Amino acid sequence: MPIIKSFMASRSFSATAGDGTGVGATYNILATDTINDAGTAATAFPTAPAFYSLYINGQVQTGDTSTVTTTAITIPDGDTLDAETPIVIVFVVN
Repeated sequence: MPIIKSFMASRSFSATAGDGTGVGATYNILATDTINDAGTAATAFPTAPAFYSLYINGQVQTGDTSTVTTTAITIPDGDTLDAETPIVIVFVVN
């Protein structure tokens, strides 16, 4: 039987589509280009989160819309979004 941790928390990071680089399948936003919950520049995304949710312009996205590492989130074709479109990534950690 798996161990269930009794404490879960979340970490939020925000940016705009204009903060990303690359085109097509390689479009990504670096963790260092996001703002964390404390309102300061982030240094990295959480290591091994339980899961994460991506919101583009306030709309939650399906799981196949992005991939994430501790250094960046890749959103294929995200370069087609308006530069001012808000991007929010919420990680659930335990």
